[in-house]
Amino acid sequence: MTIAGREQIEKPEERELENKKAELASLEAELVQHELDFATLRTELRSVESRYLGTVGILYAELDQIEAQIAEAEARRRPSDVGAQDHATRARTQADESAQTARAAGESKPKPTESLKKLFREVAKRIHPDLATNDDDRARRQKLMAEANRAYEEGDEAKLLSIFQEWETSPDSVEGEGVGPELIRAIRKIVQIQRRLVEIEAEMQQLNTTDLYQLWSRTEEAKNQGRDLLKEIASQVEQEIDAARKRLAAIADKDADPCLTKLS
Repeated sequence: MTIAGREQIEKPEERELENKKAELASLEAELVQHELDFATLRTELRSVESRYLGTVGILYAELDQIEAQIAEAEARRRPSDVGAQDHATRARTQADESAQTARAAGESKPKPTESLKKLFREVAKRIHPDLATNDDDRARRQKLMAEANRAYEEGDEAKLLSIFQEWETSPDSVEGEGVGPELIRAIRKIVQIQRRLVEIEAEMQQLNTTDLYQLWSRTEEAKNQGRDLLKEIASQVEQEIDAARKRLAAIADKDADPCLTKLS
């Protein structure tokens, strides 16, 4: 066999590098999709939370305010009743907290568009921290990835595109050459990605146990049935508000009529 012929024989490390590259490409695609799914879920949870606070939450704040007024009216009628005084204090605290939460509720953010999702995939594919090969590279990637996540969750496609372009034009994005270094980088990236996939799974499971996730899940299920769960809950709370107003009005009537107050 000629020297030229021998040069065409694939070396074991070259064959291993190709295998690792194929494995890495598959894991990178899986990681990007998992990061996208995780970021999308967080965005949708915040969206349903914002909508809940802006519709149901504000009604609960009103209901708590009326209940506090009722408790305070009862406390005034029974000044020596320690239990009534404590109940009035707790009711007022609850009403103030509900009002503060309702005031802090922002507008619901729109769900991510398909173009935004596509761009996020490209950004994550390029700059994900688990693709880093050293500590300095990881720190820089983590900073950019955090900015990308914020831009995605805020629906800021222009900012996300800017991050992508910044990375693509950076000299740090250029990979080195040589079978040995490339093989080491590939193996380390595979380990890092596998570790991150486990972390995402754990974080997703933790989210799935929250009350907010359960609310989102119920709203999605209702939507599939052609129902608006938050509107249904709001309607129920409005009925409770009407009943509470009547109770408050009855107490006011008793306070205005001494005869009714004595009979009570």
